[in-house]
Amino acid sequence: MSEELPDDIQHTKERKPDVLKKITDIQGNTFILQIEFQVADEPKMVYRMAEYYIMLERKYELPIEQFVIFLGPPKPQMPTQLARKRLIFDFPLISLASLDYHIFLKSTHPEEIVLSILADFQGEAPDKALQQIIHRIEETTTGDLALKRYFNQLRVLAQLRNLELTFKEAMDSIEKFISEERDVLYLRGLDKGEEKAKKQTQTKFVTNLLLKTDFSVERIAEITDVSIDFVKAIQQKIGSK
Repeated sequence: MSEELPDDIQHTKERKPDVLKKITDIQGNTFILQIEFQVADEPKMVYRMAEYYIMLERKYELPIEQFVIFLGPPKPQMPTQLARKRLIFDFPLISLASLDYHIFLKSTHPEEIVLSILADFQGEAPDKALQQIIHRIEETTTGDLALKRYFNQLRVLAQLRNLELTFKEAMDSIEKFISEERDVLYLRGLDKGEEKAKKQTQTKFVTNLLLKTDFSVERIAEITDVSIDFVKAIQQKIGSK
């Protein structure tokens, strides 16, 4: 028994990796590094990564190293291997929720320390862990505007993790760690350049959530602290492309 199938299987969908770098390590080995950040547990992620691998290999003709970093709260169930008669493929999947949050706390870079909130608290009470994260961010951040920005990122990441109510209450307590003077400076100190940078960051974040999750427009607006109209405008722009 046979069934006719369309003979046109051309696939022209554009692929844009989250992170793509050409790396030369200390041993002199050169390779292409690709990193994908994933919020949703995507069952067909293995096909997407295989597509990336073949396209990158064909374009650069260099070894390819791929990683998927999962930001969601549950243990991801997505398949990471593809085994067929003439194709065997796999990719490394790193779930931040399975890592010890102290790994990130030891960093001297606040943009890495904020990732602590996505990691495993190792039995530590959420409010105690949060106080340590806040303290480390304060220690490694220069400037009140930067401090406020990292605290806002902390709030966003907490919502992505869908943390329990007690932790949400602990997040609200961040205000205790921000002096009135800092808040006033923040409200008065945003110039046009900073506003533009903030909007660009929000646009990129909203775009990623629209493309890589099944969150509703309302949920994305809540997570990113923007208006529903802002999210819809980006959604329409993506659709037009």
